[in-house]
Amino acid sequence: MIDVLVVDDDFRVAEINAAYVGKVPGFRVAARAHSAAQAMATLEREHIDLVLLDHYLPDETGLSLVRRMRQLGHHTDVIMVTAASDVETVQAAMRHGALHYLIKPFTFAGLRSRLDSYAALRRTVDRVGGSGEAAVQEQVDRIFSALRTAGPTASTGLPAGHSVPTSELIREVLTGAPQPLSAHEVAARTGLSRSTAQRYLRQLEQTGRLRLSLRYGDTGRPEHRYVWAVPGSDGPGSGQ
Repeated sequence: MIDVLVVDDDFRVAEINAAYVGKVPGFRVAARAHSAAQAMATLEREHIDLVLLDHYLPDETGLSLVRRMRQLGHHTDVIMVTAASDVETVQAAMRHGALHYLIKPFTFAGLRSRLDSYAALRRTVDRVGGSGEAAVQEQVDRIFSALRTAGPTASTGLPAGHSVPTSELIREVLTGAPQPLSAHEVAARTGLSRSTAQRYLRQLEQTGRLRLSLRYGDTGRPEHRYVWAVPGSDGPGSGQ
């Protein structure tokens, strides 16, 4: 599970954001904070993987908090979730290592796409780093591409709530498999929950990127098995 700290000075907004996080498989809210001081205290005493950070806090700005985190050796990942939309603040967030920047107000689908891409980034880094060898350019490109999210736009070919990195991960698994895989097998090989794998497989099959076959056993319902059906495609977000 990915442990999340939700930081927002507005108690109601913090609760809404926490509820959103709780609906995304693989994520859980470890704590909430309503000031920079509370956030720092939480980071000092608890394990946190990701901070959803508002910029406008009562004691200091979110960006100031990020600077202080880095100075004190806290390398926790940060996604800015704020109403601050000026270019200067956005650029400063990038320079301080924020992985994403989500402007309020936003929808659940908007946050979910960022969380999905963050989870894909962690899986990609774990796979590349697990080999113990230096990364090649293709692997480095894969890590950086995992930061890109898919919004509900026609150019990605994906509906709201679906991310290109997660779809790309499923494509890699299916194209590398010697035979069709079930949703359970795809979930096991990607690290996704079975329900998330089924949701993506269903969407990819409906758009013609996957071929579905049925395997009948002695009893019960037939098992759905999937194979990638678009050889030479640029991937799920190519719009092909």
